Amino acid sequence: MNRISDGERTVILSFVRACLSAEFSGEETPVVPDLALLREEGACFVTLHEADGTLRGCIGNLEAFEPLGENLRRNALNAAFSDPRFPPLEPEELEEIQVEISVLTPARPIPGPEDFVIGRDGIILRRGERGAVFLPQVAPEQGWDRETTLAYLSRKAGLPPDGWRASDARLFTFQAEVFGEQSA
Repeated sequence: MNRISDGERTVILSFVRACLSAEFSGEETPVVPDLALLREEGACFVTLHEADGTLRGCIGNLEAFEPLGENLRRNALNAAFSDPRFPPLEPEELEEIQVEISVLTPARPIPGPEDFVIGRDGIILRRGERGAVFLPQVAPEQGWDRETTLAYLSRKAGLPPDGWRASDARLFTFQAEVFGEQSA
């Protein structure tokens, strides 16, 4: 999945960083760049990493409900200031963080775990009122195989490690085009 050109990636990453900078400077939030793909409905995750690669924030949407440009802005600000796992980003951290973008395809149900491919697919688990998601890059970054990924996904959803095996558990996959400042 490579529908976003290198030039578009650079523009998108600059836009996201400008959105974060504007929050600290008090400037008006930047206008969404004039790229066709940013006007289309789209879903994304914005991930912030510290210089050493440690996660600093990650927020996103699994389903498109607004133009991708607005979704990027919303998720960038939420990853920086509203991820409940981390304190809000401080001005002195802005220069050190690295931005990573994941632009998602629509999720589709899969019949079973054998249809989930590590490194290609993001995975969603839904069981009753509980649910969890891992982006496609999470399992390879952690060195997890399929079963380990599903066990951690179950735990993330507040279920026992084998919660994904329950008869009422549903699995969905999606793909993502992932790019970041270090790879831009």
